[in-house]
Amino acid sequence: FPSHDIPQYVSQSRYCRDTDKAQRLFGSSANIIKGDLRDTQAINDSLKDAEYVYCNLSVEPDSTESDFQAERDGLQKILSIAINMNIKRIGYMSSLAHRHPDMHWWVFEIKKNAVKSIKKSGLNYTLFYPSTFMENFDKGGYRKGNTINLAGTSLHKMYLIAGDDYAQQVVKAFEIDTANAEYYPQGLEGFNAEEIATMFVMHYTKHQLKIARVPLFLLQCIGLFSRKMKYASNIIHALNTYPEKFEAEHTWNELGKPEITLKEYILKS
Repeated sequence: FPSHDIPQYVSQSRYCRDTDKAQRLFGSSANIIKGDLRDTQAINDSLKDAEYVYCNLSVEPDSTESDFQAERDGLQKILSIAINMNIKRIGYMSSLAHRHPDMHWWVFEIKKNAVKSIKKSGLNYTLFYPSTFMENFDKGGYRKGNTINLAGTSLHKMYLIAGDDYAQQVVKAFEIDTANAEYYPQGLEGFNAEEIATMFVMHYTKHQLKIARVPLFLLQCIGLFSRKMKYASNIIHALNTYPEKFEAEHTWNELGKPEITLKEYILKS
């Protein structure tokens, strides 16, 4: 978050795996520290002066369920230390799609169990279940080079939210200090993946983008031999078929309404 938007009680230190990438993202507004959730002492040192903790964890695409998982094993370490240190509140970013009614995948089970662990910890908590981020289409997994890659058919609209709008909502959530709250950050408009990709091709100004389409079953076949591709095909299938509905009214009322439309995001990218 921009430094001028961070309440004084929220530490501006950020612990991450890739310090170079994080420094490019935040610039001089944050103190970037490389951390490892396997290192109990490092977690202990990082939390000793903290009042609040916000966790944005993930599963490595080429990992297996039995590997060390940040959202399972690392989170348990964080919770244990946070309890001992009397941390006032823990924030955690999950996702909407992990609630997929017809998809039973160990990655989503880890996310579900992470929420359960936080709720059972006895700590005050604030949980966020954001929709897909706009950044996924120009800085994330959908884009490679100047191509936006689509697989399968996107059946439902996603209420994409820009990272900047989400950040403002997270900051507001810590400012109002409402314990044991759950929020659903969604953007102003709903689009399926085809509509989103088309808008990027129409309005992106830095490069000429194009759309590539492949059958999802092809990725699933490659996934038989590649854990990373299997992860990608599962994520795409989840986003294509998750029946997302607008449910951000309460979030907007408490944390503020997003300001950035998809077209505005694309033009400023």
